[in-house]
Amino acid sequence: MAVYEMRTYNVQVGKMPEAIGHYQKLGWPALEKHAKGHLVGYFVSDTGPLHQLVHLWKFEDDNDRRAFWKRLFADEAFQEFAKNFRPLVQNQNVQLLLAAPWGPHP
Repeated sequence: MAVYEMRTYNVQVGKMPEAIGHYQKLGWPALEKHAKGHLVGYFVSDTGPLHQLVHLWKFEDDNDRRAFWKRLFADEAFQEFAKNFRPLVQNQNVQLLLAAPWGPHP
């Protein structure tokens, strides 16, 4: 059964342009080589709670999810991105989701 992981980063007020810049310059180039088949999408909040970066991932199961994050965090380019991005994050929420037994799924 597929497992979906939604990660929400609450970025410090006024720091979103800098956070997006780090993703564009360092984050996405480091993530892109690992993301294929797993990344559903990245989103930036426009209403409701603001200053949020949200990304949704799909994994075969929890073992696949854990192996993915282990590989990613072993990547030096991703570590460089994380070092620059983390100081801009106020807090983070990680939510694991299971597909409902009806309707379409990514």
